[in-house]
Amino acid sequence: MESALDWHRAKALLEWQVELGATEAILDAPVDRFALAKVQDRPGKAARAAAAQVAEPVRERNEVDAVEVARAVAGAAKDREGLKAALAAYEHCELKLGAKTLVFSDGNPAARVMIIGEAPGRDEDRIGRPFVGRAGQLLDRMLAAIGLDREAQEPERAVYITNVMPWRPPQNRDPEPGEIAMMLPFVQRHVALVDPDVIILMGNISCQAGLGQRGILKLRGNWAEAYGKPALPMTHPAYLLRQPLAKREAWADLLSLKARLGG
Repeated sequence: MESALDWHRAKALLEWQVELGATEAILDAPVDRFALAKVQDRPGKAARAAAAQVAEPVRERNEVDAVEVARAVAGAAKDREGLKAALAAYEHCELKLGAKTLVFSDGNPAARVMIIGEAPGRDEDRIGRPFVGRAGQLLDRMLAAIGLDREAQEPERAVYITNVMPWRPPQNRDPEPGEIAMMLPFVQRHVALVDPDVIILMGNISCQAGLGQRGILKLRGNWAEAYGKPALPMTHPAYLLRQPLAKREAWADLLSLKARLGG
């Protein structure tokens, strides 16, 4: 006898349908919404206002400032493992509910260069490491062109990679400002713990979090300061895959990074 549909199986079936392109949920039988009874005895304006006045103090008492919670738990982390554990236990970002994996970091934490990307994609969510899909493979080739490698043991040749968002947004959408604000204390603490010489802000979301600005095509190539460190905005490798002609500017940015490290 076939067992009942449990939560994990139902979730897997739903994800499979989403991957196939399903965008709407429908019932087995049509619903005649014209036959639905009209709502009776709706409270008047005065009654609704009175109820709102009673509910408002309760809502304010129960409200949690997710950014303050993030700031407190991130600040208490003594090392990277503690920060990763704090992220895993953080329950106020709804992206966590739809993601398969917490994507924390990759590379050598002793590296001089720290790359901060935007958010995990499907491959990253599945594997649990940042920049492992097509964009990540291009990033590895870009770094190799100036003698850097995420697998290198020597700090001079190594890179350390993370993202602003540790969980994949649904359908790879851009993270919302509130979601970025919740994750910002974790990114700030991450930078403080790794203490790199320079930071690469890879893409618009990374620039929004680190610089408070968007417009990567104008920001790229111009050194700035983010998280108290010299920071170089660069176009995301995913953009370079869509716009190969932009690789010329990306190469110029890589040479700028190499010169900065050499200095």
